Amino acid sequence: MHISTPETREITRHAIRGDRDVRRALLHQRPATLWLTGLSGAGKSTVAYALERCLLGEGHASFVLDGDEIRRGLNRDLGFSPVDRSENIRRSAEVAKLMNDSGIIVIAAFISPYREDRAMARLLVGHDRFVEVFLAADAITCEQRDTKGLYAKARAGVIPEFTGISAPYEVPTEPDLSFDTAVQSVDCVVTALFDWVKSHYC
Repeated sequence: MHISTPETREITRHAIRGDRDVRRALLHQRPATLWLTGLSGAGKSTVAYALERCLLGEGHASFVLDGDEIRRGLNRDLGFSPVDRSENIRRSAEVAKLMNDSGIIVIAAFISPYREDRAMARLLVGHDRFVEVFLAADAITCEQRDTKGLYAKARAGVIPEFTGISAPYEVPTEPDLSFDTAVQSVDCVVTALFDWVKSHYC
């Protein structure tokens, strides 16, 4: 996949300041981005914040990039068209990459419905750092959990381009990790993810 960059003489690429080995020794971990993808209501944010608490509790520098929070700030100018969704993921992946460069473990919670956009995120962050985690709850389960009534509004046409109703979700074909949150509890998923991160990056 090709990622375009601005053609300008005013932009100069600098080597990352600092030494990665020094950062690893300082933080006692290797940086990574766990990219949680799935339908609205699959449990991405719930799992992400619970995992962050576990990692912080054991002294591991980590941070959640939550899709809703990113859209309230950095990406508040973007809508939900395919083009805007792609740009939302591109910007968010660039942020995750910068945070990884600083040594932090990032837990990114984004619907990120398109395979091509998730592949772009992997390319930007780096194959050695990017972990695609699919939370595979089905639409019926997600709708039953929907306390905000978003699915009902989408079915009524009040919310256009809603993933799983009026906009597509492309299921990952080969995720690095997959959990069915329709049958697996949050504690079960978080424990499995925590153990996996500890064994691979801490």
